[in-house]
Amino acid sequence: MFALLAFAALFAAPVWVIAVVVRLLSVVLRGRRPDRRVGLFRWGAGMVAAAGVILLVMALGAVEMSDHESRSGTNSSPAPACRDAAPHLVERLVGHRASYLPPSFDCVLEDGATYPSSGGYVWVNGLVVTCAVVSVLLAVGARYRADVTFFD
Repeated sequence: MFALLAFAALFAAPVWVIAVVVRLLSVVLRGRRPDRRVGLFRWGAGMVAAAGVILLVMALGAVEMSDHESRSGTNSSPAPACRDAAPHLVERLVGHRASYLPPSFDCVLEDGATYPSSGGYVWVNGLVVTCAVVSVLLAVGARYRADVTFFD
């Protein structure tokens, strides 16, 4: 299911980029109303939250695709996502572990130790958390700006 949502997110990402570029161009152009700042903060909070959701769905789809790839086919063991590691680690592989929250795909060694299949999930998880924090900050800023404008 996450793989299908990831494909939808791949199509949504360019639409998101176009919407952001158009909005930024409209902010730069002259003739803006002075009360658009609050709306811009709210819009920014929504768009940053949307970016976080798009990234999270893409990461969940990648985890599901790696998990599916490691469970089907004649060349599925050890997991294809785990084969890029150093040869001494690949020799000791006994399985894999997929995690959806936070998204990760870990390779399990015979002694029970794990190592990540790729570093991609670390930066995606960091970006999702960053998007969440920035979205909350923009929403708080919009609320603060609306209160200040209301009392002025």
